Amino acid sequence: MEFLLILLAVVAIAAVAAGPALRRWRARAELLGAGPAGGPGAAAAAHGFLPPEQLDVRLPGPDPELLSAVDEARRSQDWKPAAELLSRTHDAEQRWQRVQTLAGAAVRELAEAPGTGGLWLRHWRVVAPEDAGGAAVQAEFLVQQALRDPSSQDYRMILEEARTVCAEAARLAPEDVVPLIVELGVARGMGAGEAEFQSVWERVVSRAPQHMGAHLAALRYWSAKWHGSREQADAFAQRAAAGAAKGSLLPALPLFAVHDHLPDVNLVQGLYRSEVVTRAVEAAQFAVLHAPSDHPVLPHVRHLLVWFLVNAERYPEALEQLRRVDGHIGAVPWSYEADPVAAYAAYRAVAMAGGESQGPANRWL
Repeated sequence: MEFLLILLAVVAIAAVAAGPALRRWRARAELLGAGPAGGPGAAAAAHGFLPPEQLDVRLPGPDPELLSAVDEARRSQDWKPAAELLSRTHDAEQRWQRVQTLAGAAVRELAEAPGTGGLWLRHWRVVAPEDAGGAAVQAEFLVQQALRDPSSQDYRMILEEARTVCAEAARLAPEDVVPLIVELGVARGMGAGEAEFQSVWERVVSRAPQHMGAHLAALRYWSAKWHGSREQADAFAQRAAAGAAKGSLLPALPLFAVHDHLPDVNLVQGLYRSEVVTRAVEAAQFAVLHAPSDHPVLPHVRHLLVWFLVNAERYPEALEQLRRVDGHIGAVPWSYEADPVAAYAAYRAVAMAGGESQGPANRWL
């Protein structure tokens, strides 16, 4: 029985048109109450959480070295701390996340100051053209820059340049899987056919078959409305989960597939307690429980679990996840919102209020 076909059937029965989910959860937080008087900050502090103004949208979890390099690049345009950090980042998951973050920082700076923002990345590439880390960051920067405005007349040209830089980064570091993962983004952005995409994907899994970040990047291709289908996304996620090694986060991939294909309407709670969603949530909880505590992608899974658990009114379990990620919110689903801080704070407030009435969690950590 097809995983997402069942989900679609449940959606057809359970979905009701309404306002955005964020408005719903803000109203629900107000209805339940957010704790002691003094506003969201006081309520958060009472539960050991940070106030909204201290939430960091750049990363899903802590990485002090990376944030120090990002801050230095922004402050002084010095790219050397970032280059040095990448030169000693050998874990493939962590390297991918750090490349994404550095590229994203340059994209945001350029958006804030067109023509001058992110000059440190350009200096990095000019001064050290043979630096593999700089090439990988530039390639990812180009992909992110293009995807900011797919309607731009320069869209395809930017992606073609990204493809060229991917090849350069791969030449400079033949064993590094990151340039190939960036190339997945290029293929998705270019609307590549399945054969072309599969060719890149096979090279990725030959290097890093359990790479969670790579699987998330590939899932975006299969979930893309202009090309992929729900059935293809589901099949991809289920195959990956079935082939997961001990301690892998891949069993959580179906939860991301479910999230990708939920309709953008207000849904009754029955959907989030359905067999389909419950099975995906519990597989993700299993993955979180057995993955290494320092896995770079672990916070991503915890953030998505918070979203599903709050929607399912499983508040104590949501609080257990919140206690492990609070402070950094640069992850799906918050990153999809126009105001990630407001979205996260609203869900957190509901979890806090609901958790007080339901008592401690007794299922998973």
